[in-house]
Amino acid sequence: MEQASETNAATIPDIAANLAEATQAMAEALHNINAQFEGLHAKVDRIVAAVEADGAETETADGPLQQELASTKKANSELKAQAAQARRKTLSPMVTTLLAKEGVEGDALIETPVLEKALGGLSIEQRIAVKAELARAGVLV
Repeated sequence: MEQASETNAATIPDIAANLAEATQAMAEALHNINAQFEGLHAKVDRIVAAVEADGAETETADGPLQQELASTKKANSELKAQAAQARRKTLSPMVTTLLAKEGVEGDALIETPVLEKALGGLSIEQRIAVKAELARAGVLV
């Protein structure tokens, strides 16, 4: 029994030394974590300051930006209106060929008597289809 107590007495200083080393390592790790936290905190503060400064600039520039947005929207609506009026008016090759045979230019406005003469050799269904396509293209008067 004496031998077991001597062994325990010999290991107690070793255990204490190991605990002291572990405590020292934990203290160093805590110091490193605190240093990283402080660095991150400083970065977050800089980011917040930059965002707040940028927000202040945006608030002062809102008036001109709103005016520019309004003028851009107005120009966009005007362009859309122009595009709707200036839609490309194309005819199928069949209709263009048929009108060319009768001496009618495909992109000119076509009067009804000229069209009736040009479509004289077609069936009723074909006449209706050609007239519908001409009306869609906007060249039928």
